[in-house]
Amino acid sequence: MNQEKVLKTLLMPIVSEKASMLSAQNQYAFRVRIDSNKKEIRAAVESLFGVTVESVTTSVLKGKKKVFKGRVGRRVNWKKAMVKVSEGQMIDTIAAS
Repeated sequence: MNQEKVLKTLLMPIVSEKASMLSAQNQYAFRVRIDSNKKEIRAAVESLFGVTVESVTTSVLKGKKKVFKGRVGRRVNWKKAMVKVSEGQMIDTIAAS
């Protein structure tokens, strides 16, 4: 996998209360491209952070309907990836964002 594709696969880490609680269990959340698959996400995390990935779980979150000045709009759909790394390894998501 080339470096350009790796950098475009992971968009940003998700920093929230739930994500920080999961980091104690060696799980990290990332916002990824909607067209990326689990193999690409695994390769991107392993090459960028130098960790061994055990599993990747993805989910597509549907955009909310919003009303602005009487017009109905919709936010974009986006994809979230939950990555579990091997025991004893960690990813510094604060420095990555």
